[in-house]
Amino acid sequence: MKLCDKAGLLLVLAGLALPGTGVAENLMLDEIVVRGETESPREETLSIREVRESPAKDVGEALKQLEGLAIVRKGAIANDVVLRGLQRDNINVLVDGVRVYGACPNRMDPPSFHYDFAEIEEIKVVKGPYDLENAGSLGGTVETVTKKPQPGFSSDLTLGYGSYDSVNASATASYGADRFDGLLGYAFKYSGVPEAGDGKLITDIYPATNPNRYRADTLDSKAYEINTGWAKFGLRPTAKSRMELGYSYQDAEHVLYPYLKMDADYDRTHRLNWRYRATDLTGPVKAVHLQAYWDRVSHLMDDSLRQSAVGKARDYSMQTDARSQVVGAKANATAAVGPGSLKGGADYYSRNWDALNVRAAYTAAQPYAPLNMIPDVFVDNLGLFAEYELPLAERVKLRGGVRGDLTWIRADKANNATAQDDRTDFAEVSGNLQLTWTPASGVELFAGLGRGVRTPDPEELYIDVPAMAPAITWRGNPALRPTVNHQADLGVKYATGRYYVSASLFYSRLDDYVNLAAVSTALKSYRNIDASLWGAEFGSQVSLPADLYLKGSLSYTEGENRDDHRPLAEIPPLKGSLALRYDVERWFVEAVQNFTARQDRVDSGLNEQETAGWLTTDLKAGVKYDSLSLYGGVNNLLDNQYYSHLSYQRDPFASGVGFKVPENGRNFYLTVAYAF
Repeated sequence: MKLCDKAGLLLVLAGLALPGTGVAENLMLDEIVVRGETESPREETLSIREVRESPAKDVGEALKQLEGLAIVRKGAIANDVVLRGLQRDNINVLVDGVRVYGACPNRMDPPSFHYDFAEIEEIKVVKGPYDLENAGSLGGTVETVTKKPQPGFSSDLTLGYGSYDSVNASATASYGADRFDGLLGYAFKYSGVPEAGDGKLITDIYPATNPNRYRADTLDSKAYEINTGWAKFGLRPTAKSRMELGYSYQDAEHVLYPYLKMDADYDRTHRLNWRYRATDLTGPVKAVHLQAYWDRVSHLMDDSLRQSAVGKARDYSMQTDARSQVVGAKANATAAVGPGSLKGGADYYSRNWDALNVRAAYTAAQPYAPLNMIPDVFVDNLGLFAEYELPLAERVKLRGGVRGDLTWIRADKANNATAQDDRTDFAEVSGNLQLTWTPASGVELFAGLGRGVRTPDPEELYIDVPAMAPAITWRGNPALRPTVNHQADLGVKYATGRYYVSASLFYSRLDDYVNLAAVSTALKSYRNIDASLWGAEFGSQVSLPADLYLKGSLSYTEGENRDDHRPLAEIPPLKGSLALRYDVERWFVEAVQNFTARQDRVDSGLNEQETAGWLTTDLKAGVKYDSLSLYGGVNNLLDNQYYSHLSYQRDPFASGVGFKVPENGRNFYLTVAYAF
């Protein structure tokens, strides 16, 4: 047993053995109250405290504990968020309102990968097409909120260590005065290659004859190494306004993706964000928000660590050099109009995506010929929105709104000048109605009807990866139409005293849903289909006698390809959890049982595979003494071998059918945090 494994086990045992310190109104009771007062049945919130109690390596992995959320796992980190069966550009993933798009065409670097936990205060999730402030919120929005400087001087240090020699360290310092404030932070992440429940490395998934297998000398190399630094400076021109400028830089090196045919040499991300807010204003206008931002991602990936690179003229047989950049601005205001409140505004963003691919085996005559995989695509979007909240009665509120978007998309490069159209324009309208009724104290009922729209992304429209048989060509479809989601939601929340219960139902009719399609045995592309999604979610937290807390959750989504009369691909199965926690003022211990049902609703047309159900047990404990906090535990206590349904592999995104990336086996973690 490694040192980190022993440390994690000792901490769990210590948590079980510590004496009680007297009953007080603790964090868990506060959490019940806060969720009851602030969260709608269509919303979820994850705090940084909940993240620190887990061994999650990124935002995607942390979010999977919430109802209705899942991940696509490609390796030890950079997990892609899935919300009610929708992923990629079907949902918005933002940080402080900023759009960050990954550069990798295979989603090695999803948006949630490009910031560190140490930057984050909380993560808010809106389920369904109810976010009108941001274009493209077809299925929901994941909004990460970063930390703000507090009054006076404060700082915190965090050091995490775990199985596979994983390290997660960070330091932040801030100072806040009456007129100005500032914050600085740095974080470092590192991990070796995790092991699955069968004792094998998660990189060891390929047969001995497969060219995509890792070489013997790279099979157990580091899984990732990431450095992140950030700064934030604020100025208060008046008592009711604040201006803020923030900058973040992330450098990720040597990130392994056994799910895919290549690994990342590096991901380098710059993020610059300026905001101005004025609140509690006199007169009809009550609040004003202005924002401008810029970010850029540089990504280089190749197969230099794989057997496919052996004996080639270069140290790789294929490589992709990709760039993504976004410039954006927002302006909105809230005003008292009649008996209600009107919020409206405008926003604009310009997204550029360019990816150059080279392959030794493109043709015998043209090895390593440069190909425009993503042909320097520009997306410009201009949007206007307005929403009005009207109190119909003392306990009844109606909110409704509309949004209009104009989108211009063009490709400035091509591998074949006659291969495809290079310009596509869209004009779309979205909107929603939301009714909230509080029939009794602590009880809230929600009903919503929404129309969400998102335009096809640059990859779906213009990606071009020509190949010689028997390899398959992958080409975009410039004739794609925007996907429209008509969705209905019903929800109920009960939160009073020591209880929190939330339940919701939803149904989505997806017109012109963009789906991967096999055009022929030699060509894969995208096409519009009609599809539907429906599902239900349940979450609860109950305070029991003797400082015990019982938490439970269930979520299920079912998708249907209505054109082909078969299941929609890439839909997570039924999942749930049950946790029992003992929590007093200074320490806690918790046992969690997680389960996922078998997924046998698969799209055979895309060679999607069934995935067996699984059951795992996690233990965690924590101690707090003055400014010092310790968290630790063990996940997958029984060292089960299992797979997430969304982490199988199929062309053209991955290494081919049949090679699944397993989840981690038994793994320990220990986190020490000190604030002063």
